[in-house]
Amino acid sequence: MASAEDIQDEVSTVAKKRSNRMPLIIGVVVLLLLGAGGYMVMGQHTQKATADAAAPKAPELFVPLDPAFVVNFQDQDSTRYLQVGVTVMTHDPAAVQAVKDSDPVIRNALVMLFSSQTYAGLSDTAGKVKLQTQALQAVRKVVSDKIGKPDVDALYFTSFVMQ
Repeated sequence: MASAEDIQDEVSTVAKKRSNRMPLIIGVVVLLLLGAGGYMVMGQHTQKATADAAAPKAPELFVPLDPAFVVNFQDQDSTRYLQVGVTVMTHDPAAVQAVKDSDPVIRNALVMLFSSQTYAGLSDTAGKVKLQTQALQAVRKVVSDKIGKPDVDALYFTSFVMQ
């Protein structure tokens, strides 16, 4: 038969084992709660991304600036010519109308920009990309002045001839 001391020792051993398990149980519960919270947050982001992807995008609208620009510029001892075809792209019909309404202002800004270039500066791709960026900024400024926002997304050179 077991004595009272043996029973007491066994009860205290079981109690110690249970008290040692308590931090483990609390840790598991906390991890489960954190996992559930993370799942819910990720689910919301996924739903938002899916809704954004499902939302129809406005179509690209292209506005060619016709006729092509023809400017001359000085290069060392000779006069050079540059002919550039330009098309702007937007997703906003109001920006299309602003580009059309401001055609003389845009053309003036681009003629000034194009005629200030050098042959050496435009001889490589980096120079053309820099000019394209400057031209886009010029068009955006005019459109922004007209409608309050620079809703021109891109500017493309559709032809580029130097002589």
